[in-house]
Amino acid sequence: MADITASMVKDLRDKTGAGMMDAKKALIEVAGDMEAAVDWLRKKGLATAAKKSGRTAAEGLVAVALGGKKASVLEVNAETDFVSRNDQFQGFVTKAAQLALEAKDDIAALANAVYDGGKTVQETLTNLIATIGENMSLRRTQTLEVKDGVVVGYVHNAISPGLGKIGVLVALESTGDKAKLEALGKQIAMHVAAANPQFLNVAAVTADAVEREKNVLRDQAKASGKPADIIEKMLEGRMRKFYEEICLLEQVFVMDGETKISKVLENAIGDVGAPVALTGYARFQLGEGIEKEVADFAAEVAAVVNG
Repeated sequence: MADITASMVKDLRDKTGAGMMDAKKALIEVAGDMEAAVDWLRKKGLATAAKKSGRTAAEGLVAVALGGKKASVLEVNAETDFVSRNDQFQGFVTKAAQLALEAKDDIAALANAVYDGGKTVQETLTNLIATIGENMSLRRTQTLEVKDGVVVGYVHNAISPGLGKIGVLVALESTGDKAKLEALGKQIAMHVAAANPQFLNVAAVTADAVEREKNVLRDQAKASGKPADIIEKMLEGRMRKFYEEICLLEQVFVMDGETKISKVLENAIGDVGAPVALTGYARFQLGEGIEKEVADFAAEVAAVVNG
């Protein structure tokens, strides 16, 4: 039997919302394979889809910077939420996000970019760590660009201009009215912040993600005792629902609760004056996927694992 540790149980519980004993049992059943354990719990009806894997688990700030036909989003982490209110930290993150416009999604390139006075971004951050007395790090960055159109940035519940805990970029290619494109892009960016799509469209969904979902849904359907031909028909309908949940262009627009995003773009042609293509998006939520140490909870999990 694989060595199932307390941290493994905690991680699985954070990802699925399952109980500690169920999480431990799942890991035992699949010999410690985390992804297989998530699927095992889902098949047993003991976990929701792995949407919870993106829970906020670190502090700091997400910043959005605009630069003509491109925009960047950057996440800089810190140990406590208190630092996000610090003027020096906010100033650093704001300027670093502007420099990220030239980093081409490469966090290492951003770290080595010249910040001020000959010092790099990383050197400046190191000095800030010494000044504030708290560990900080550049985590990730992404830049979107269009040939003709707009890239709109949006920060949900901003604590300062361009700074907050959820940052979104939306790229719209169109020869139409740029002001109207901006307004449309802002609404779609707000939708992305709320709906958290995982892929742009159905074609972008990875083969592994499709097969994994089909396996889970097929096993769930088999448990109902229905014949194989009925199961496959059920699978078609459930996969359509799956795509509607995870693909931006298939999602229902949160602004009206009834129109797919793809149709929203189609309907916008008359207002914008030209076809509109949503060519990309980015959504950064502070601390996604970073495990936060919680001593009391870890001790509780350890007691279950060792008990």
